[in-house]
Amino acid sequence: MPPPSAACCSVIELRQYTLHPGQRDVLIPLFDTHFVETQEAVGMHVVGQFRDEDRLDQFVWLRGFHDMESRAAALGAFYGGPVWKAHREAANATMQDSDNVLLLRPVRPDTGLEHPGPPRPAAGTEARPDSRVELTLCFLKAPADEGFTAFFEQRVRPVLARTGALPRGLFQTEPAPNTFPALPVRTGEHVFAWLTVFPDAAHHREHLRQRAGSTAWTEQVLPGLDDWCGRPLERLTLSPTSRSQLR
Repeated sequence: MPPPSAACCSVIELRQYTLHPGQRDVLIPLFDTHFVETQEAVGMHVVGQFRDEDRLDQFVWLRGFHDMESRAAALGAFYGGPVWKAHREAANATMQDSDNVLLLRPVRPDTGLEHPGPPRPAAGTEARPDSRVELTLCFLKAPADEGFTAFFEQRVRPVLARTGALPRGLFQTEPAPNTFPALPVRTGEHVFAWLTVFPDAAHHREHLRQRAGSTAWTEQVLPGLDDWCGRPLERLTLSPTSRSQLR
C-alpha cells in the first residue's frame, strides 16, 4: 500500500452509467477530450474511466476529492462552468441513467490509491492499455468495523495475494451527507470494496482460474463473507479507456 502522504483522495465517487445501446463509444471520446483536465482544474481528480467488460452499455469512472467540503465547491464550479454547459446535451443524450453512484473513502489512509499515478496519455490518444481493473463490492449488513477489517486482512487478503490479485486499494462507504444534492448518491448501504489492477486480460483470467480452484477461497473466504454480507459480491471487470490514469 502507498504511504499516507501518497494517497490520492479521501473521498471517492464510484460512478456507473447505463448508456443507450451503442452510445458508449460516443461518450468516451467526448469524456476523454473535454471532461478530464477541466474537472481537475477546479479541484477534483479524475482517477480513471472504463468500459465494463460484462455490460456493453456501462461506462464506469472514479473521481476523487480532498474532502467532502471541497467536493461541493469543485462540483459546483464544474457543473456551473462553461465546459459542462457546452457539452452537457451531447453527454446526457448518451445516458439512460447516471444516478448509480457510491460515495467511498479509504479504509485507512494507507489503503487509498497512489497519487500521482503514471502520466496520463495526451488528449487524442487512441491506443487502449492492455490492463484490466477488477473492483469487488461487498455489501455488508452493518458498517465495516474492526472485526470485518481483521477478517479481510487475515482471511481474504492472503488468498488474493496467492492468486495474483493483491489489492491496490481498500475502500468503504463514506457516511457523510451528500454535499452536492444536485447529483444523487446511493444511501443506506454499507460497502467494503477492494480494487486490483492486472497487467492484461490473461493475468486476470489466470487469477479467476486460481481463485475458483482455491479451497481456501471456496471453503473459508466465501462462507465467511456470506456471514458479513447481506447479498452476493458484485464484481466489475473494467477495461481502462485510452486516457484513464488508473490502468
